[in-house]
Amino acid sequence: MKNYLDFEKEIKALEQEVDGLKSPFGSEGISEVDTNKIKNTQQEINQKLQEIYSNLNSWQRTQVARHEDRPKANYYIKKIFSQFTLLSGDRYFGDDKSVIAGFGLIDNKSVLIIGQEKGEDLNSRIERNFGMMRPEGYRKCIRLMKLADRFQIPVISFIDTPGAYPGLGAEQRGQASAIANSIECCMSLTVPNISIIIGEGGSGGAIALASSNKVIMLENSIYSVISPEGCASILWRDPSKSLQAAEAMKLTAKDLLKLKIIDEVIPEPLGGAHRDPEVIAADIKHSIVKNLKNFENFSKDEIYDHRKSKFLQIGRDQGFSKSTNIGDSGLSYKESGVKKLKFHILQNKYIYGGIGLVVIVGLIASLF
Repeated sequence: MKNYLDFEKEIKALEQEVDGLKSPFGSEGISEVDTNKIKNTQQEINQKLQEIYSNLNSWQRTQVARHEDRPKANYYIKKIFSQFTLLSGDRYFGDDKSVIAGFGLIDNKSVLIIGQEKGEDLNSRIERNFGMMRPEGYRKCIRLMKLADRFQIPVISFIDTPGAYPGLGAEQRGQASAIANSIECCMSLTVPNISIIIGEGGSGGAIALASSNKVIMLENSIYSVISPEGCASILWRDPSKSLQAAEAMKLTAKDLLKLKIIDEVIPEPLGGAHRDPEVIAADIKHSIVKNLKNFENFSKDEIYDHRKSKFLQIGRDQGFSKSTNIGDSGLSYKESGVKKLKFHILQNKYIYGGIGLVVIVGLIASLF
């Protein structure tokens, strides 16, 4: 471990202690006494990790989702899929290095793989534009998703972006239109599409590829319309209030599963995915295979209807319901009886106040 978060200071100190115990001996081995000390210290590290990571707040999970050592899309593609063939270009402007796309095999079944890639070091992060896709990236994905749909090949997407690139050139080349068209393409597919949020799922940049039959999140990933810092700057004009913003936004996997925005949460190894990338890669593969199998007997129309009804259902439990008119696909707000009563009383507070006053005066008069 090279990089530590600010709440991992105790873990850093303990791991440095373990490294110090190991280094003086080198190839000559470690004495029995020191071996026991290393073992005890490692147990203490595991206890600290358990204590810290079982009580993370929303802002701390945001920090874990952005961790420098966290496995990226490129790693998962190499670990999970075989015979991956990279495809490039949108056939209009050029290629976008912030998204990797191509066809490959998972358990000998063909799939289209799309992965938003942030990069591993400074040079690759600059090349990948820190995972922020440009219009040509979305158009490349649209082109390949349509190709996959034509040949009835499922689509697997790895989401990891702070958001779509907001630069002037991107706007001039139709960034908003490209995102909207990507969402439309995802929603209109007649093959299963599965999205896994492996780090940050930022705004329209993520939704453009996450409008899927199944949306899955890693335990310490986040998914939101804006960053906590951005939210804090808008609401309180104070970026330091990121913790309050993160808690209010309900951006963690646990919160979003409860709200039925996502479908599944994949637990991470103790201390985050970056501490045991091979284990989390195996768990992601298992989830993809399981979910693809669930759609094996679905027809094209059933796959399309499943996705449509899934997204139309979002928010129903929070007070939104479909219009009673069967021919109307719009959504209307459904108020509870208590809320209606409160609203009615507030609207007529002076009338009810006067009635209450008369009743009170009458009661007092009756006593005398």
